[in-house]
Amino acid sequence: MTTSSTSTGASLSDLVRRWERGWSVCRGWARPREAGDALHLLQHRPGRHREIIALRPDDVTGLRALADEAVGAEEATWLTVPTTRPDEVEEVLRHAGLHLKTAREWLMTRSLADHPRPEVPTHYRVATSAAEVVVVDVRHESDEQAASGQLAVTDRDAVFDRIETASAHRRRGLGSVVMGTLVGQAVARGARHGVLVASVAGQALYASLGWETRAAVVIATNHPG
Repeated sequence: MTTSSTSTGASLSDLVRRWERGWSVCRGWARPREAGDALHLLQHRPGRHREIIALRPDDVTGLRALADEAVGAEEATWLTVPTTRPDEVEEVLRHAGLHLKTAREWLMTRSLADHPRPEVPTHYRVATSAAEVVVVDVRHESDEQAASGQLAVTDRDAVFDRIETASAHRRRGLGSVVMGTLVGQAVARGARHGVLVASVAGQALYASLGWETRAAVVIATNHPG
């Protein structure tokens, strides 16, 4: 995989903490507990009661301990591992007895100063709800929701979340419109840096907007399915 040359262990740990802070605000979760070189979040969701986010994935001994903790949990527990060595991480998690999610995700960053802000296409309109979490809603003139997304600003970081385009409205640049609108709100709130975790499909969109992949994100769970 191709990642930034600055994705060292220490800087990656810092970046993961910064991402988690904004992500938890977006989702309305309580601050996590940090222990054993990991962040421990209680989410109380079906199939995802708790999530462990590894901070030092290159420490194989520590990673094995986190995997064993997840395997031994009674509740549905996810182990999320941002890493520049995803093949090795997947092998450790698989050997521990965890079930890997089908596809890797991607931790990405970008300076917001020159981020593209495309015009809204004809027949669409954009609404913004600006509270602690900024929400952008793109609708077709029929009033059907076409795309949406949200972000939270913590310190100088804007963390983007749930950027989605309805299947009937794809390939019209609406994902880029959502991102550009969110960036405008983030910059107005003092943010200078963008951070997000992307799906495989999302990674292509963000790369086209100048985002840089910093690490793979390997996800496994103690419950299959």
